[in-house]
Amino acid sequence: MSETLRTLHRTSAPLPPARTAPESETLTLRRATAAAPPAQKTEKGSTGAKGGKQRDAFFDNAKYMAIVLVAMGHAWEPLRADSRAAAALYIAVYTFHMPAFIIISGYFSRSFDASPGRLKRLVTGVAVPYVIFEFAYSLFKRWADDDPTHPISLLDPWYLVWFLGALFIWRLTTPLWKLVRWPIPLALAIAVLASVSPDIGDDLDLQRVLQFLPFFVLGLCLKPEHFRLVRRREARIIAVPVFAAALVFAYWAAPRMNAAWFYRRDSAQELGVPGWVGLPMTLGMFACSLILVACFFAWVPGRHMWVTALGAGTLYGYLLHGFLAKGSRFWDWYEVDWVHTPLGAVAITVFAGALITALCTPPVQRMFRWSMEPKMEWAFKRQADTLDRRAKR
Repeated sequence: MSETLRTLHRTSAPLPPARTAPESETLTLRRATAAAPPAQKTEKGSTGAKGGKQRDAFFDNAKYMAIVLVAMGHAWEPLRADSRAAAALYIAVYTFHMPAFIIISGYFSRSFDASPGRLKRLVTGVAVPYVIFEFAYSLFKRWADDDPTHPISLLDPWYLVWFLGALFIWRLTTPLWKLVRWPIPLALAIAVLASVSPDIGDDLDLQRVLQFLPFFVLGLCLKPEHFRLVRRREARIIAVPVFAAALVFAYWAAPRMNAAWFYRRDSAQELGVPGWVGLPMTLGMFACSLILVACFFAWVPGRHMWVTALGAGTLYGYLLHGFLAKGSRFWDWYEVDWVHTPLGAVAITVFAGALITALCTPPVQRMFRWSMEPKMEWAFKRQADTLDRRAKR
């Protein structure tokens, strides 16, 4: 019995205290922890040192460069008849500038989930500007083109407004593309069917909506590593001869090819060819556009520059420059002989780039924010406002 009690006493004795680090080691560890800076991410929308959201300079630079090419393309359009070089540049740029813009739009639509907050931003940032600028452009055409009978119709967008209607439809379908197993082949099949279906009509510019759809869906499927891949040094080197070959081919094709194919607003039959031509043309143009978009991204700088801040205002430049682009036709600015000289073409190109740059600046954004990004808190329930604030965090 006594032996048992001695055994229990030994086993119940308190354990020796755990070894602790000396006070000097503890102080050193605390200082190192306090001195270590918090991890910072550089991807779009990630948290930085100040806890806010950072914009990725690469995408802002890409949007700015793409919108400059859009403006230059519009400036070159009246010069194509007299200049084969202008026609070649026009075709080459139209192959990739809108696809690049649409791919970026799809990439930043990946988080769209039809929640109340995001639906509110879709209405205020896309639907409302669509209505405002459709009315504005229609009234402008009535006045500047002396066409008082020009209809004002929200179902038949005029000129540049088609993109807002397309973006609204594309973004609403985002949850569906996240569910299907092969989104890009399915989107390509839809684009092919649209290209051989002349009965689709002009409502909401559905031909463009459907034929440009694969680029938006591709953007939804892309990941940051895909953009890093095309930004490698090897890709930049390869992009140079590819662009050169594209310009040579465009110079050859300029007098032989109908540039309306690049607008994607008509079916094959409406362009005067058999319906079956829509299949190879849709797939071939998608491949060509994809190659040139990759080459374009390869040469987009990834660092912050003076133009980086303008990337946030590309929609302002896109919608506002259309008034001057169309006005130049209505007011016969291109009837001046010097415009059709090589020096005149260069001057027009520089002017288009300077104009679109000015329209993307913060002062212009502040002036027209009421039409591009209205808050419209009066139109939504508080629940939507709360969810919208949470979605922005």
